[in-house]
Amino acid sequence: MILTAKAKVAGVMGWPVGHSRSPRLHGWWLDQYGIDGAYIPLAVPPDRVIDAIRALPALGLRGANVTVPHKEAALRACDRVDPVAKRIGAVNTLVVAEDGTIEGRNTDAFGFMASLKADQPAWRAEAGPAVVLGAGGASRAVLVALTDAGVPEIRLLNRTAARAEQLAAELGGPIRVMPWEEREAALSGAALLVNTTTQGMGGEPALDLHLERLPVTALVTDIVYIPLHTPLLTAAAARGNPIVDGLGMLLHQARPGFEAWFGQVPEVTPELRRFVLESL
Repeated sequence: MILTAKAKVAGVMGWPVGHSRSPRLHGWWLDQYGIDGAYIPLAVPPDRVIDAIRALPALGLRGANVTVPHKEAALRACDRVDPVAKRIGAVNTLVVAEDGTIEGRNTDAFGFMASLKADQPAWRAEAGPAVVLGAGGASRAVLVALTDAGVPEIRLLNRTAARAEQLAAELGGPIRVMPWEEREAALSGAALLVNTTTQGMGGEPALDLHLERLPVTALVTDIVYIPLHTPLLTAAAARGNPIVDGLGMLLHQARPGFEAWFGQVPEVTPELRRFVLESL
């Protein structure tokens, strides 16, 4: 559609930013709902990110998503930061208020949990322990989501144990750190397995994990979405475990920002999934 002078504009800020699927995703929603608006890529080098964020109100933007490597730096540029973003230690969504102030939010935890509920509605947080592999930025969001959902025990494993210990100490809750060498033993009795590492991503080695000790009823999910079905998900599905791919988290985390900027609650549909998959 043709934009007018009253068009609502938002974007995605990163360095580089050409790989981001967010313009395609938000562009689909803008077209579907007939909104007078645009969502644009904003290539911002790290040494200019604070200035770029502070300039959003003057440029007339409603806000922006923030992707690597700017998520942590964005915390310092906001006038307000929501409690979830503070706990995760990163901002992925910026919202410009009517008075020109900027609020930083993090919707990754929401996106992760919304994806699980949408794809596997029978899964319940209270069903049993969760095993989380990895202790990077994505892991922080997953751990916050699982803690807030009421998972009774979270077994956290990372190749660098000290990083996992630090993360558990910062977040608190039902997180129990286990040695990486015990990752298969940690699967016993689990109701959920989450891979937040890059192992299994295109160009990376597959996750070295045998699933024999994992109950066949346990839900298995991988935040990687290239490829959509990682070796972990393929192995889990072959033995009968329910699975959730990583694309859902990407799609659902975008919903709150779109609503804040464009005034429409968007839906994640099979048609949207197919449209985004075409670009992967």
